Amino acid sequence: MRTFGILALAASLATTSAQVYQGFNYGSVFTNNAPITEGEYERLFNTAKQLTGTSGAFTSARLFTTIQAGTPNSPTEAIAAADATQTKLLLGLFLSATDEQFNNELTALRSAITQYGQRLVNLVIGISVGSEDLYRISPTGILNKSNPGEGPDAVVRRINAVKQALAGTVLSGTPVGHVDTWTAYVNSSNAAVIAASDFVGVDAYPYFQNTQANSIENGESLFFDAYDATVAVAQGKPVWITETGWPVSGPTENQAVPSTQNAQTYWDRVGCRVFGQVNTFWYTLQDAFPNTPSPSFGVVGSTLSNTPLYDLSCPQDPSSSSSAGSSTSSSEAVSSATGASNTPPDRETSATPAPEGSGSNGGSSGSTPAPEGSGSNGGSSGSTPVENTVPPTVKTVMTYVTVTTCPVTVTSGSETKTSMTISTVSMTSTHGNTLLTVATPPSAPSPSSTPGACPASLAGDFEFPHLIVPVDKNQPNAALGTSFNGLVTPTVSSLFNFDLPASLEGRTCSLIFLFPTRDQLQTSNYTLSGAGGLNIERLVGPADSATTFNNQPKVNVTVGTVPDLQAGNKYVIGSGGCFAGERIGYKISATGSLDLDYFQDFNPEPIGLYVSVC
Repeated sequence: MRTFGILALAASLATTSAQVYQGFNYGSVFTNNAPITEGEYERLFNTAKQLTGTSGAFTSARLFTTIQAGTPNSPTEAIAAADATQTKLLLGLFLSATDEQFNNELTALRSAITQYGQRLVNLVIGISVGSEDLYRISPTGILNKSNPGEGPDAVVRRINAVKQALAGTVLSGTPVGHVDTWTAYVNSSNAAVIAASDFVGVDAYPYFQNTQANSIENGESLFFDAYDATVAVAQGKPVWITETGWPVSGPTENQAVPSTQNAQTYWDRVGCRVFGQVNTFWYTLQDAFPNTPSPSFGVVGSTLSNTPLYDLSCPQDPSSSSSAGSSTSSSEAVSSATGASNTPPDRETSATPAPEGSGSNGGSSGSTPAPEGSGSNGGSSGSTPVENTVPPTVKTVMTYVTVTTCPVTVTSGSETKTSMTISTVSMTSTHGNTLLTVATPPSAPSPSSTPGACPASLAGDFEFPHLIVPVDKNQPNAALGTSFNGLVTPTVSSLFNFDLPASLEGRTCSLIFLFPTRDQLQTSNYTLSGAGGLNIERLVGPADSATTFNNQPKVNVTVGTVPDLQAGNKYVIGSGGCFAGERIGYKISATGSLDLDYFQDFNPEPIGLYVSVC
């Protein structure tokens, strides 16, 4: 059972002084691109309030755009519908477009202030400037054809423009923030966006994390890992959950199987834990009118009804949901090539509110929100959330790893396997399977090309770590939790878990450590001081979020070392046969006075520990 801990307690206390909102996401057009009008918004908002099993709790709505569909810059009719139904609004301004388009959003916002005046004060709980714009210009967003997007400077500039537009108006005290994927926020190059925001809106969809073990059984932990990671970098700003959900139909994404049973399991285990504790906007109320998109996330079907497709009443103990959740996917491995991104392949194709306004419904972190928003339903939630109230949880952090293999026969327990020589990097994966078994003597890593090794690059197939956990000998009993960074200092080591899919049987794997210069990095960063290198050991088992210095798995064997770590190098640590279908833990420690803290990232230029497969 997942417990909320201190943050959850703070949330429950904070509710006495700050209202917490919950609702759905709403686009500006139906799936046939027909604009949603005032009367239709009213029906949607009233349906959300009257959903069986929810006790009338869904009284807020998140909008992707402030412009009414079919007009150049008139205020959305959702505002009039919200006024009539007393639905709270998280207004959205479409950001990733031309200056002219964004200026139209500002015009619509100013017109709404003039038209509704003081009534807006009781309706608008926040304004989101953009949605997943940072994600869409990331390599994963580009791969998923999610453009256009914007960089952090453009997002900050437009956040400030909105704040200036609100100055001296009835909405001058309204929180102004940004919505993006958790993967965008943990990228330190986007920190200025967080600094400029009054709140941080995070989108997280375990269903789309198809490079990780993302079955419904892991949905809860993947979501809370994403939320906790966002809170950790939020600079004390409140973190609102602006999109999450599980599809009722559509394609299987790795191990994630859409079904009403699994959607209910996700609702019970995630939604029921955050409702009432943090501002939450579920994806979504209805996205199947008049056509059903794929995937489809709606809690009601093509006919708008107060009767949902599955039970929305929350169990007393959300961790033991009545719906077991089924997964029919046989794939156990995290596929390679793109890091898990929480993002649908393309959310801009359908009219229903696909996460991000684009396309039809659904995903979460990825595509460009169509200016007219998408789909029909939604909800919004928004006032000051109980400051980052979602409890911290066990985290499974994805880290990217490349492994190459040169045949080396080693013994693992009672098994003899062909493996690879590994040097100073340690990684473990969240599933508890040993990924690589290495028993060769420590040796200095090779240059980027070694006979019999896979390339020291991510140009081909590769694997990345799924969990990183730091341990500190100066805090021997402290569980520091999971991290997106590799941290090695004279007192702190990092443990890494790797899961190698069974499909790698018979292939060669090389463990590589990539350490570019800072000016080569686009979406990552690192700090480096002192002189020394890395010592890499294989552990007898994987780590988890409760691992401390004192209870960390014992060392099985020292794999190798990087005697003198220098920026601008690619190190082949070792190569051999892949340990297909296994999980393994590694530990990286510093030698000398080395102090290294880097964000593990596969985006150009990749940095960190990977397994290259050939």
